[in-house]
Order: sequence, then structure tokens, then C-alpha cells
Amino acid sequence: MSAIVWIAVGSLAAWVWLLLGQGFFWRTDQRLPDSTEPDDWPSVAIVVPARDEADMLPLSLPSLVAQDYPGPAEIFLVDDSSKDGTGDLARALAVRHGGLPVTVVSPGELRPGWTGKLWAVRHGVALARGKDPEYLLLTDADIAHEPDSLRELVAAAGSGGFDLVSQMARLRVQSTWERLVVPAFVYFFSQLYPFRWVNRAGARTAAAAGGCVLLRTEAAVRARVPESIRQAVIDDVSLARAVQDSGGRIWLGLADRVDSVRPYPRLADLWRMISRSAYAQLRHNPLLLLGTVLGLALVYLAPPVTLVAGLLAPNSVAAWTGGVAWVVMAVTYMPMLGYYRQSLWLAPLLPFTALLYLLMTVDSAVQHYRGRGAAWKGRTYARPEAAPDR
Repeated sequence: MSAIVWIAVGSLAAWVWLLLGQGFFWRTDQRLPDSTEPDDWPSVAIVVPARDEADMLPLSLPSLVAQDYPGPAEIFLVDDSSKDGTGDLARALAVRHGGLPVTVVSPGELRPGWTGKLWAVRHGVALARGKDPEYLLLTDADIAHEPDSLRELVAAAGSGGFDLVSQMARLRVQSTWERLVVPAFVYFFSQLYPFRWVNRAGARTAAAAGGCVLLRTEAAVRARVPESIRQAVIDDVSLARAVQDSGGRIWLGLADRVDSVRPYPRLADLWRMISRSAYAQLRHNPLLLLGTVLGLALVYLAPPVTLVAGLLAPNSVAAWTGGVAWVVMAVTYMPMLGYYRQSLWLAPLLPFTALLYLLMTVDSAVQHYRGRGAAWKGRTYARPEAAPDR
């Protein structure tokens, strides 16, 4: 057989494996499990790291203070050296909206060896533990919660015996580029960390979504969080691994009641968001980068290329095999598009989006070797730790 046929066959074989053997990652049915509400609701401390988030807080903080939670709960917003009045705005919003009490604090100057977010989380968690809460809710300043979000998270954690419950917030999808890139971002994440594999007892796969993590305080102490992951850029996956390695049980799924309000209207905005940590995920390893590029090309780019090449050659085997692989790819993407309420006609465009992700990953490596590393909110981490293996 010709080389193009071998490539088409290899791509189709990869898609058959992904369809059936990768934890059914493409399904979107991993939602908060059914739970029973406790008779005595445990105390919760909500920790919100915030750096220059004055644009996001009016959309997110009111949703936290308005939580309909039957037990004791308190919010600790950590203003991490913001220059846009984040702290003052948070205090004003807390007074204006009432509800759960809000404490606004500053962690001071970033210490060497810490990433900014985890330094802020460390300060917030230390203050929160002074109130001896049973749970910590770690949530970002751009995440809005429905009024029953905390209630459902705590009930699910208690009923399931989970030490960590995390929900992948529904990201904003309004602009053209958001429609092309955002659903694929969650699709690729779930392919890398199949939620079913994360959620089964005795799992070896660990992952979390940093925008919404409910963590049992006892588990945080046992895992030495956040000190044990203080250099992690991909902090959510690192957090989940630390909890799991210390004997904790974790759960991860898609959210129905938790939304990201941060807009990414331009491709450049999405590019920065993804490329800042892509090479860290590959542990700054050039061989892993090469393997990732070749894998993306074989799995996502080869189907349309071999279909077109087969039609032009003509080579019916290459054309049919590439076409079937493309169809399988599109079918596996449809549930995620449905979750984001997007047109299913976007499914055949997944190879184009995958090409963008390939270029973003390469750009992430280029920026790393230029000494720019993972840059975010005015800080650059030249050689941060990657997320743990597995």
C-alpha cells in the first residue's frame, strides 16, 4: 500500500481506539452525582484568588455572596497586588449585595518558588483554616455560581465520600473564535484526562478544573496543599494528583450551574490563554513536544488530508479510510458541541481547530526557550513545574 493509505489506516485505527478505549471521553454525562442532603451542614470557607479582576468581580462575586447554603460559610478574597482597585471593589460589592460575609486580604509580595495564584491561595487557605472549616471551595474570580451551587457541591462530596469535587465551569461561547476554540478546549482536556477514569475508585488518572474545586480541609492538610504544588502552573491537575497520592478520593465532571464570565473575543486572547501553559503540560520536554505534534497531525489532520489526496490521486482506499476517520472524529465532537449549545455543523471543522492548538503548543515551546515561559497577569514563570504525570 502507498504511504498515504498507511497514514489513513493509522488515523482510522487511532480513532477507533479513541472512540472505544479512552474512557468514552467524548460523552458529556459526567455531571454531579445524585446526593442526599446532610442533616447537619458542614462549614465552608470560599477562597477566591484575584489579581486585576475589577472587570470580572461585578459578574462573579455577587453570585458567591448570594449562595443559598444552609450551613456556615464565609468568603476570603485574596487581592494579589492588583493595580485596578480589585480589593476596594470587592469590599464595595460585599456591602452592596450583602449575603455571605466577605473578608478581603492581601498576601504581600510573591515569594520565590511560588506561582502567583498558588501564593494567593496559600494566604487565603491559611486565614480560612483559622475558622476551622470542614471544606474549602477554591474558585476563580471569573467564575459565577448559581445560588444552589455550593449546596450541591457539598451534598455530592458528603454522599459520595469524595475529598475533592471539581466541576469544569461552562466557558463563555459567544464570539466566532470562542465557538471554534472553546468547546474543543474542553474536548481535548477530557481526552487527555477522561472523566470516567478520574472518577472511578482506585483511579490512576487525576485531574481537576481550577475554577471550581471543593476540597475537604483534612485532605488539604494531608496532601500539604498548596505548599506541595507551589510551583505548578497547571495547578488544578497538580492539586488533584496531590490529593489522590495522599489517599484522597476525587471526582471531576462538567458543570450545569457554574459558568466562566471571562470573555475571549479574539483569537489572540484564546491563544495566550492556551499557549501560556501548553509546554508546561509537556514537562518542557522536546521529545514530548515532537510526539504531540506528530500525534495531533496523525489523529486530527490526516483524515481530511488523506481524503482529499485520495480523491486527487485517485486512491479509493485512502479516500474512504480518511473519510471514515473524519466522520468518526466529527461524531465524537458532537456531544461537546451539544453541551455548549453550538451548531453540530461545527463538528467537521475540528481538524482546523486542532491545527490551531498544534501551533499554540509549538508557540508555547518557542516562548519558553526565549525565556518568557508561562506569562500571566504581568508575571513570567521561566521554568515552572508541569502537571504530574499520568
